[in-house]
Amino acid sequence: MLNSIISTSEITLSAFLICTAVSLALGLGCALLCMYKNRYSQSYALTLAMLPAMVQVVIMLVNGNIGAGVAVAGAFSLVRFRSANGSAREIGMIFLGMSIGLATGMGYVALAAMFFAVMALFTLVLTAANFGAGRDSDRELKITIPENLDYEGLFDDLFERYTASCRLERVKTSNMGTLYELDYRVSLRDEKHTKAFMDELRTRNGNLNIVCGRPVVKEAL
Repeated sequence: MLNSIISTSEITLSAFLICTAVSLALGLGCALLCMYKNRYSQSYALTLAMLPAMVQVVIMLVNGNIGAGVAVAGAFSLVRFRSANGSAREIGMIFLGMSIGLATGMGYVALAAMFFAVMALFTLVLTAANFGAGRDSDRELKITIPENLDYEGLFDDLFERYTASCRLERVKTSNMGTLYELDYRVSLRDEKHTKAFMDELRTRNGNLNIVCGRPVVKEAL
């Protein structure tokens, strides 16, 4: 069942058509999997759908030729340096598409389909479980205070009342050193009291700017 449909060094027309059809179908599945609960561009989705078929043809053309393999590796490296970095999920989907193309290019169409099914199920389960996401109560809090205020312990009582945890991550001066910008990472006890929390902060910092929002997640590449 998992044997290659390419049994000889010569690739038949029927084997090529079967491998290409499976590559296109699984490439479309990769594109749909990447589009599920994720931001994407149309060009990326189209490219991902075509990627397994393109890799499959390259593997079929190389077919044990070492010189051709080295030339293909050099061509892929040039494409890599001329492309922009994507998110970690996009890069993972590209590797999935290439793995499928490698399998179908060698004739292992059943193995490619089974591998895609396992990875798709695994991805959907982890996405549904919100795996790796931060807590909904986490916030990034930025408070501006005048230079005559000592920020050490200035808001401790408010943090103790409204937050479950609080950490000062950065202090920056602004406006020619007359203002301090304090960056906190906090976890709110109750999101319903966010306005009351910010109102009390405003009475401490002289009604200067306060920004409270969800933390920006940096993609790990």
